[in-house]
Amino acid sequence: MSSKRVLPAEWAPQSAVLLTWPHPGTDWAKVMSEVEPVFLAIAKATLRFEHLVISCEYVARLQELGNELNAWAEDNQLPGRVITVPAPANDTWARDHGPITVETEDGPTLIDFKFNAWGGKFNWEKDNALNMHLAGARVFGKHPMQTVDFVLEGGSIESDGEGTLLTTSECLLTPSRNPTMDRTSIEQLLTEMIGAERILWLNHGYLAGDDTDSHIDTLARFCAPDHICYVACPDVADEHYSALAAMEEELQGFCQKDGTPYKLTALPWPDAIFDEDGERLPATYANFLIINGAVLLPIYDVPQDQEAIRILGDIFPDREIIPINCRPLIYQHGSLHCVTMQIPAGVVEV
Repeated sequence: MSSKRVLPAEWAPQSAVLLTWPHPGTDWAKVMSEVEPVFLAIAKATLRFEHLVISCEYVARLQELGNELNAWAEDNQLPGRVITVPAPANDTWARDHGPITVETEDGPTLIDFKFNAWGGKFNWEKDNALNMHLAGARVFGKHPMQTVDFVLEGGSIESDGEGTLLTTSECLLTPSRNPTMDRTSIEQLLTEMIGAERILWLNHGYLAGDDTDSHIDTLARFCAPDHICYVACPDVADEHYSALAAMEEELQGFCQKDGTPYKLTALPWPDAIFDEDGERLPATYANFLIINGAVLLPIYDVPQDQEAIRILGDIFPDREIIPINCRPLIYQHGSLHCVTMQIPAGVVEV
């Protein structure tokens, strides 16, 4: 193993985005006609800037998607192309079962951490094996994949690309993930595996309806090495107010390596959205995806969408902000960042 590892920031150059396509064998079965257009919107937005890897266990649909999207990209003279890989999957949350890629002195290495559906909440065996299907299909070329017997989801960590990680104690310290490990041993493993030089732990913050035990990518995100945006709830009557106010106070206390406080930007708080059983759903503007030249921003058909678009435009003035209505996704308790995983430059070649 190379002595020096770095987990790139999401804004670093990318070669592709990974999508695990919904199919009738998943919990999306009854709403395929609503959720597939969201995935197609993400796919087409991505192909404007980079390649796309799509896996699905329904081979006929997978071939159809590949042909359709590649023809569309060619007709529009876009840089991206689609690679399709037949592979079984329990669900579609590529952020959490997809590979995490680190840069080493010997080039990129993909890490296949264990996935157990956020502490055994759902079936996970197919998803946990998916990265090996991708590697076996040579999607990542000759770049090595290292399997690590440690449960870690991509949505649970944020990297500034310079050795600092942002995460939540609620998620990483949950016993149903790695019951034999405490905070110190987890920090040591993250230092060894993904080059963490320091870890900023948030002890507060949550979203109702979230299955992940407070993934950081639903709450707070690095926008630059010196800048963090975060979810803020201005409504004192809202059930989230106290926890998110405490999270905000924690963020205000965090400093960069040189001791300088971070620049902080609060994101809008969308109107509450409920499912048919009255359960509140985890709508969050923090669940955006940064790709080459653009930011894909989840919106929810609520009044705060336009303000979120404006704020993200201010944060990323050199990138196109592409809003995608992700309201259908949150009915399964995730959003745009949750269904995608970026692959750094130089890894996927078409």
